[in-house]
Amino acid sequence: MLTNLFPNVDWADMWEATVETLYMTVISVGATFLLGIILGLLLFLTEKGNLWQNNPVNKVVAAFVNIFRSVPFIILIILLIPFTTLLLNTMLGANAALPALIIGAAPFYARMVEIALREIDKGVIEAAKSMGATDNQIIFKVLLPESLPALVSGITVTAIALISYTAMAGVVGAGGLGTLAYLDGFQRNQNDVTFVATVIILIIVFIIQWIGDFFTHITDKR
Repeated sequence: MLTNLFPNVDWADMWEATVETLYMTVISVGATFLLGIILGLLLFLTEKGNLWQNNPVNKVVAAFVNIFRSVPFIILIILLIPFTTLLLNTMLGANAALPALIIGAAPFYARMVEIALREIDKGVIEAAKSMGATDNQIIFKVLLPESLPALVSGITVTAIALISYTAMAGVVGAGGLGTLAYLDGFQRNQNDVTFVATVIILIIVFIIQWIGDFFTHITDKR
């Protein structure tokens, strides 16, 4: 039945491409979550009036975040080709896409983390200080737990953006569904390959959104 509907689709190749897309997404989302939280905390904590007030550090981190958040992803991939080649000895394949994916998404998520932290009631932080809480205790027992629903919601949005990034990375041979849709679908004029790859990407996006909504709901204590 499927063979008749989609005569040009090689299902083994489609499965392999799906696994590559999931691999790129999972690794890049994990790294983006950690790096984004670190950058977001630095942005927030080094602002005027906060725990680690430090204007020079804040300016440097903000500049890094703004620069890499502003560069279009397809251009970022090309700019990072020398770095990726130096790091991995190749610019092709799923692993070669990871540096660009992480560097492109982490600053985006960092701004979401900063916004989430700014939404926390200052009175909660002041109360923790007055009770003698250390900086680490304030960060790990007040700031991160209080902002957790927003952090989960933010990483969900970022994960969905990363799915689209992996598809764009396919244009330069990064592997995954993007490469399959572009090389086998678009360039060979096999529209059924492009269609099936697109449907699978949409299914992955819907699943990520459902998981994100579920965890946002259970972490929201309001």
